[in-house]
Amino acid sequence: MPRAHLSQPAPAARSKLATARELADYCGVPLATVYQWSHRGGGPRMIKVGRHLRARWEDVERWLDEQTIDAAA
Repeated sequence: MPRAHLSQPAPAARSKLATARELADYCGVPLATVYQWSHRGGGPRMIKVGRHLRARWEDVERWLDEQTIDAAA
């Protein structure tokens, strides 16, 4: 009996990871601040790719949403 060829689902479309410079520019902070977030904690979730620091744009947006403050507070 011949084997049926099962097709693999196409991988989900992935967006390019944000560099430390792109993240600093996007958030309007100095590049050193992004490295401090990575070292001390805080900031969006960061990924080490070799010796390079990267972030997923979804994590950046989620973190920014969490930083929203209530104007009445």
